Amino acid sequence: MAKKHISPSLTLLALAISAFAIGSTEFISVGLIPLLVKDFGISLSQAGLTVSLYALGVTIGAPLLTIMTGQFDRKKLLLSIMGLFIIGNLVAAFAPTFLILLVGRIVSALAHGIFMTIASVIAADVVEPSKRASAISVMFTGLTVATVTGVPLGTFIGQHTSWHGSFIFISVIGLIGLIANFFLVPDGLPIPGKSDAHGFIRVLKNKYLLITLLLTALGYGGTFVVYTYITPLLQTSMGYSESAVVIILIVYGLMVALGNTIGGRLANHNPLQALLKMFIGLAIVLFILFFTSKLSILGLLTVMALGLFAFMNVPGLQLYIVQLAEKYTPKDITLASSLNISAFNVGITLGSLIGGQVVSKLSLGMTPLFGTVMVLIAIFMTMYLIKLNKNEK
Repeated sequence: MAKKHISPSLTLLALAISAFAIGSTEFISVGLIPLLVKDFGISLSQAGLTVSLYALGVTIGAPLLTIMTGQFDRKKLLLSIMGLFIIGNLVAAFAPTFLILLVGRIVSALAHGIFMTIASVIAADVVEPSKRASAISVMFTGLTVATVTGVPLGTFIGQHTSWHGSFIFISVIGLIGLIANFFLVPDGLPIPGKSDAHGFIRVLKNKYLLITLLLTALGYGGTFVVYTYITPLLQTSMGYSESAVVIILIVYGLMVALGNTIGGRLANHNPLQALLKMFIGLAIVLFILFFTSKLSILGLLTVMALGLFAFMNVPGLQLYIVQLAEKYTPKDITLASSLNISAFNVGITLGSLIGGQVVSKLSLGMTPLFGTVMVLIAIFMTMYLIKLNKNEK
């Protein structure tokens, strides 16, 4: 029997659907934090652990599971990943204690890390080289669409039923993702082969790759000093109601989706130069938010601008790490991709933990200033990478 051909567009669609489920669960607790605080009797910073520990699970799980699954069939691995993802969300949905909720979040995070790693490589491989950043942005569009509809809808469900219902909703989306992978991801995808721990050394010894991983963590993570606590910021500081926050999160997500698409197109040909401009824009917006966080209209406009720049850098960062690995460590392209997925989540962990400390020891309104500092460091690192590239030529 002849092998059934599935177009790259359909494969990207399947990956985007699964990424939508994963993106929804990654950020769902951002909208549920007030409900978790009330139900479990915990502090705001403790509730923030649902974001930071999830990100930590992705950080650790992505490279380790990449090494462990290098010889696995790609399609069977994707299906297993989505199964694990569904189990983690069901554990969270029926968690009787906050600790078990965190366990469910970590289980889901392990699935998240390995999925984003292999999906990024598949997306880049199924299109022609000049469209690789755009292909990655299509896959990551699942994450951005999740912020448009998944997170606000999950927040709405939580507010009108309970936070348990939000995680059940995400489990159903995960099941749809599993079905999409079964029908739309082709059999016989290239298998990277066995990886070894020496790959970590090869990647981390290369100064270009190492600096780029740090750049990803700081440049992407700066947003999460603020975004982790965006719901209380909108409600407490700007005075918006719960129902208004759901609408605001939908519009915020639309801005994120627009920014992600723009970022993919800008990064297709010269990702590093494009990233410099994106980081400068992000730093400016975060700094402005420091002054407008207590103003309802100006604060809201600044939050929308933050949405535009928040994920704009993702396609460029992921493409650039793959390009560097192809040039300097060709045996470790998938591992380098997984380490960059980890770096994204190191940034989320770092940003949300810093945000938690700022909220508990200073104030909610100070979070944008600390986010600005993280992105400023990323700007200087990007300029240094540009200088290194010029000197090499």
